[in-house]
Amino acid sequence: MSAVGLPVTGLPVVAEIVRSGFVEGHHYGSIVALAADGSVDWSVGEVVAPVLPRSSNKPIQALAMVELGLDLPADLLALACASHSGEPFHVEGVRRTLASAGLDESALQTPPDYPLDDVAREAVIRAGGSKSSILMNCSGKHAAMLATCVVRGWDTATYLDLDHPLQLAILETFSRLTGEPVTTVAIDGCGAPLLSTSLTGLARAFAALASATEGPEHRVAEAIRQHPEFVSGTTRDEVALHRAVPGLIGKAGAESCYAVALPDGRAWALKTDDGAPRVRPVLMAEALRRSGVLDGAGVDAQAVETTGRLELLGGGKPVGVIRAAF
Repeated sequence: MSAVGLPVTGLPVVAEIVRSGFVEGHHYGSIVALAADGSVDWSVGEVVAPVLPRSSNKPIQALAMVELGLDLPADLLALACASHSGEPFHVEGVRRTLASAGLDESALQTPPDYPLDDVAREAVIRAGGSKSSILMNCSGKHAAMLATCVVRGWDTATYLDLDHPLQLAILETFSRLTGEPVTTVAIDGCGAPLLSTSLTGLARAFAALASATEGPEHRVAEAIRQHPEFVSGTTRDEVALHRAVPGLIGKAGAESCYAVALPDGRAWALKTDDGAPRVRPVLMAEALRRSGVLDGAGVDAQAVETTGRLELLGGGKPVGVIRAAF
């Protein structure tokens, strides 16, 4: 399958890079906000063309695994949705997932890497450690994929193959939840198949997860809500946003993708053309503000705004910001 990617020109400015009062650059991109009834409430840029949401797809992949019979405790199910920081509890969780299926980390086919978290990475290096598959941020998803294969009696050595029954089942679930056909199957950074959808389709899928009150969708959403630190890490902007907005579920992905949804069915998805990760939380905080989420009951508006505040330094002191411009 193949598809034409997003246009290289024509996307609107969604953020400005401001240094000492001078706008020195811009980020271009697209954002969509869905209303509770699933209609588009507002949008910026191109929100119906296919994109590669990268790790924002993980909760949907986890849903497919639960539908196939994967039965993990909530913390490990959250880890199946994760781009984890490689903190000790993440690594221990991956080992628990593998052990539940009678496997160990040698079964993982994630490329060797260091932890994403600076402190965790430095601890590994100081201890004489090196890159390993279990430290790679997608190892929780891969462990869950392997455990699902064991549940179904499928081959674990070929679990990443495009025609493996696990990947075919994930494709079916993904298409059903996004409401769109998958037009492109690429290979993600971790080696797993990467499925395309539009930003609108991605938001629709997250809305289905967040609004579910029973069944596999509800299990995945509740795992994310109960254990957001397993989905990212203890110091990440994503976990701060989860804790600031009651009932929220969200997942960031590479190339500046981000999807978020609430239990009432409202959902947001965004991507910047340059893929800069720094601007991702800035845009999501502004999107939630624009949709009135910060005025909701129990929402820590200041904490949400903090996730979207990115200062630029000069001589070690704040001299500017990256600010939303949509």
